[in-house]
Amino acid sequence: MSRTDRLTGRALLAVFCAGVLIPFAALLLAALNPPGTPLSGLSLPEHPTLAAFGRAWSTAGFGRLLANSAMVGLGVVPLALFCATLAGYAFATMRFRGREVIFGLLLLGLTLPYEAAVVPLYYDLRSLGLTDTPVSLILALVGLYMPFGAFWMRQQFTALPKELLEAAALDGASSWKVLWKVLVPCVRPALTTLGLLYFLWAWNQFLLTLILIQTPENRTAPAGLAFFVGAHTTDVPMLAAATLIVIGPVVLVYLLFQRNFVAGMVSGAVKG
Repeated sequence: MSRTDRLTGRALLAVFCAGVLIPFAALLLAALNPPGTPLSGLSLPEHPTLAAFGRAWSTAGFGRLLANSAMVGLGVVPLALFCATLAGYAFATMRFRGREVIFGLLLLGLTLPYEAAVVPLYYDLRSLGLTDTPVSLILALVGLYMPFGAFWMRQQFTALPKELLEAAALDGASSWKVLWKVLVPCVRPALTTLGLLYFLWAWNQFLLTLILIQTPENRTAPAGLAFFVGAHTTDVPMLAAATLIVIGPVVLVYLLFQRNFVAGMVSGAVKG
């Protein structure tokens, strides 16, 4: 790689970083102003204070909302990973009638907008008495994420050497033991990446939460933020503080698992 290519790459990287960091900096600077301060443009606060964070937290009840979001995310991730692992293993290693047809139908879920299923999904869950509960949102999101998860895990298992399966079969290992003792340890980075994506998607989910959860106390943080914005449209510092409160856990989770996330993405790209 030439010097010009390296400089061009670094310049593009700097532009992308600025495009990500500048909005965060604008939110933080706005949130450090006293509540009710009129703002216009990006500027340093004259009297920095954390009062907007405290007022936004108590006014919107973000403690309960964040706990609800965490409950949904921690419920979706293990269940969705388990289902995606089983589906990917079956489609990658097992031969059964209609396998390709079933897999093709499953992939249709990647092309169909889930908004089209929201209304019938609501009535189905209501008939079971599950609406307005975290369980309804968890089950809906697991089903929503299954097409991508099954496709992702199938690709990971397909890329593994067939000799692993043959050696395990010669040792008399059952299909269950082959999956969890042989294959899953080999695709752990990909599983970590998929789990992180599931958590981020579940945390940021808005439409399903708005439809399935009606009680304000049971809403997740993004839905609570939407109602908070509607009630405080002119108080920019409080809106900025509330936004940072909601996105803070997502950013923290990503920073903690960024190495695993990148490793899983690179592993998937190389195997693909």
